[in-house]
Amino acid sequence: MQHPRVRVVTDSTCDLSQAEIEKLGAVMVPLSVSFGPEVFYDGQLSSDEYWERAGGTYWPKTSQPSAGAFERVFGAQLMAGYEVLCLTLTGHHSGTHGTALAAARRLGDKVAVVDSRSVSIGMAWQVMAAAEAASEGAERQEIVALVEDMAKKTRLFAVLDTIENVRRGGRVSRVMPLLNRMMGMFDLKAVLAMADGELGLVAALRSYEGALSRVRGETLGFAPLEKIGVIHTRVPEMASAFADTLADMAGLDREEVRVVEVGPVLACHAGPRVLGAFLLSRSLPD
Repeated sequence: MQHPRVRVVTDSTCDLSQAEIEKLGAVMVPLSVSFGPEVFYDGQLSSDEYWERAGGTYWPKTSQPSAGAFERVFGAQLMAGYEVLCLTLTGHHSGTHGTALAAARRLGDKVAVVDSRSVSIGMAWQVMAAAEAASEGAERQEIVALVEDMAKKTRLFAVLDTIENVRRGGRVSRVMPLLNRMMGMFDLKAVLAMADGELGLVAALRSYEGALSRVRGETLGFAPLEKIGVIHTRVPEMASAFADTLADMAGLDREEVRVVEVGPVLACHAGPRVLGAFLLSRSLPD
């Protein structure tokens, strides 16, 4: 293995554990969630602890890292002799990307910040690929080209069971009026898609099962697939069964299908009983 020239930095919404990040040789900058005066960085609360607190007095709120937090991490890697490639969650729904860019500009051209145009598993795939390429001695621009190609081929389709968290979070204002009408007046379940980093409404269906069937159909419609991943909030058994089904239908090894309960920061905006599938297509979508 060659000595890497590039250190990969990311934020905690990639939903990789600290142990996974360390194994990759990457560095993670945490976002945070607060309940009234109490603030917790991603990784400080388990999912069970988060949801217990979410049912309490204070509605959870999230915060992005400061420019100073990114600058300290970038600076430490530069001092250690690395160039830096930072992958952030989609800039369409968070200011984290802009904050990381602002920090990078203070440190010169050895720091590159790339919008993953994704989150959670979709973002994790890019972090893992970037870290692997860096460990093999790839140049920074080669790695940037690799992850940007992956971003174009990545999609998310997910069932949204409630709009309360989305409404309070204020991160999908473009589709919020439509969600209000569909889910408020008719008690429908929304199917959302993320493409090029932006969430949009695909369909609104009468039942959760019907919405999940639509997610399955939309996901498999991008076959042949290189990867599938399943995310959820509070429905681990359903998520595992859904991963079984998708892997079988897509002809993929089930052991390679990542299943993740999203961390507190994403759960704050998603709400309970979200179930979704990330896909990485083998070719660019039409």
